[in-house]
Amino acid sequence: HVQLVESGGGSVQVGGSLKLSCAASGPTSETKGMVWFRQVPGKEREGVAGIDSDASTRYADSVKGRFTISKDNQKNTLYLQMNSLKPEDTAMYICAADPYGLPLWWFSSDYKYWGQGTQVTVS
Repeated sequence: HVQLVESGGGSVQVGGSLKLSCAASGPTSETKGMVWFRQVPGKEREGVAGIDSDASTRYADSVKGRFTISKDNQKNTLYLQMNSLKPEDTAMYICAADPYGLPLWWFSSDYKYWGQGTQVTVS
């Protein structure tokens, strides 16, 4: 069983930066595909960025050029570097992982493991 623990959220001014982390316990074989989602109350969960076992990455159009997803396999930790933050980036950011890598519909699929989330507020 894998536990995912996010950190790095907080309050930041418009145009600022934050780096989120998602530490995974357990073997990397269980976290071949990892994704950052974000959730705003009353809205659908949105896939933000994903990374596959071959290090290929996917991004939502809304964050392309501003956010960068990466993973340290030695530490089994996922990161999300967020630059040029906007008020509409305000959300709970949640990481997810799956042992089968990223599915085609990575931004809307279900995943085996989920974290609790870390809040990001941009104002």
